[in-house]
Amino acid sequence: MATAKKPAAKKPAAKKPAAAAKKPAAKKPAAAAKKPAAKKPAAAAKKPAAKPAAKKAAAKPAAKKAAAKPVAKKAAAKPAAAKKVAAKKPAAKKAPAKPRKPNAAFMKAMTPSAVLAAVIGAAPMPRTEVTKKIWEYIKKFKLQNELNKRMIDADDKLKAVFGGKKQVSMFEMTKLISDHLK
Repeated sequence: MATAKKPAAKKPAAKKPAAAAKKPAAKKPAAAAKKPAAKKPAAAAKKPAAKPAAKKAAAKPAAKKAAAKPVAKKAAAKPAAAKKVAAKKPAAKKAPAKPRKPNAAFMKAMTPSAVLAAVIGAAPMPRTEVTKKIWEYIKKFKLQNELNKRMIDADDKLKAVFGGKKQVSMFEMTKLISDHLK
């Protein structure tokens, strides 16, 4: 029982406010567990059996507090980071942007070849409309590969447009379609 009363020096640290008690209490017991034998050899010589037990008892709660401390820091750091991001957003706003103008080259009416006309129609239309019509055709006949949505499985009409290829990627498809526009 006498050994349990010895660490009375640590009780005043617990009387401090909760925020202040966590920081010093976590650092001091860890340092106290390592350094007392070197700094106070006289105290260790007086009661060798009592001190190691007190050190172990003091080290265990300190280890738990130290383990809990980083979590508290992370939790406290996240709201601070969120505040910084929130503070930057209003500053990033600029004057209202002008409405976008479409590129004239995309809006120019193009005549599809006979092969492409079988899929989208023979009327001249801009490239953007050609792309929309091709995708309507692909969706209507479910020609998009189920496993890899980037691949288009061609039917007989599209196979002619794709130069005889049974399957092409959606990126390659645009290049192959542009060859059929004049």
